[in-house]
Amino acid sequence: MNRVGVMVPCRLPAARLVSLARQAEEAGLDEVWVVEDCFFTGGVAVAASVLAATERITVGIGVLPTVARNPAIAAMELATLAGLHPGRLIAGFGHGVPSWMRQIGAYPPSPLAALRETLTTVRALLAGERVSVQGKHVRLDDVRLEFPPEVVPPLFSGVRGPRSLAVSGAAADGTILAEPSSPEYVRAALASITEGAGEPGAPERHSIVAYNFFAMDEDPARARAQVRPSVVGCLQESTAPHIRPLPFAGDLLSLIEQGADLSAELAPEWVDRLSISGDLTRCVEQVRALHGAGAESVVLIPVGEEEQAVAAAGEVAAAVRR
Repeated sequence: MNRVGVMVPCRLPAARLVSLARQAEEAGLDEVWVVEDCFFTGGVAVAASVLAATERITVGIGVLPTVARNPAIAAMELATLAGLHPGRLIAGFGHGVPSWMRQIGAYPPSPLAALRETLTTVRALLAGERVSVQGKHVRLDDVRLEFPPEVVPPLFSGVRGPRSLAVSGAAADGTILAEPSSPEYVRAALASITEGAGEPGAPERHSIVAYNFFAMDEDPARARAQVRPSVVGCLQESTAPHIRPLPFAGDLLSLIEQGADLSAELAPEWVDRLSISGDLTRCVEQVRALHGAGAESVVLIPVGEEEQAVAAAGEVAAAVRR
């Protein structure tokens, strides 16, 4: 089933995050996603607070760095949340931002191995299995959870590049595609995910979540101006996989490589393709295009005043369902 969600930005204090999550549920959104970025709020703690403060909405954690927690401890935390709030949790893991992981002394020798081993181990523990593993990153000796959840939460992977996407297809129940996620990027990512999904033991079903910056206004130019700084801020060498499938990829990647001032050089039509922005009709079209490309969930990242943006996201979700 196609879904529309909203992200509560990590730059806000925890109390604001919980309030926005309640508003998202009241606005009729399907999902609310919390973020664990260094060094803001803890993803598990915020997710627990949001789950306790709401009744229906699905809560996604996007994402926990695989190297920041022992997988047995991560599984314990997730099992606790899933046991208290069955069927309402999605847990996401990712590599972690390299500079942050180095800052805390946790950058692994092999990020791909750390991702695969963590996903495989946490999935097995949540399923109630007894696990022993001596991997490149994960080392457990005869570990089993005393309280595995009756409803096992899906494990997603938040990654970008082709090799990481293939690991996600092989070891995760879904993939979180970071902003900006165009329909072209969703289709390209699915091709890499499918390569991994053919491996023995891969989950039978794989879901896609697509993040995008969001601004809605009756005047498309105002919406574009509002979302533009966020789009500019996210465009860097690491987002090259998002850009390559687009028709203007060569020009934009060249500007990024040259260190150009993107705030001045980014064409208006590029901003439109790299965000969900415009009036209600345009935003609904963009969300439906992402659903059509294979994203089961489209997550809107508020730009500007958060409460107003969450209310607008609720309008978009209602219109998408009609």
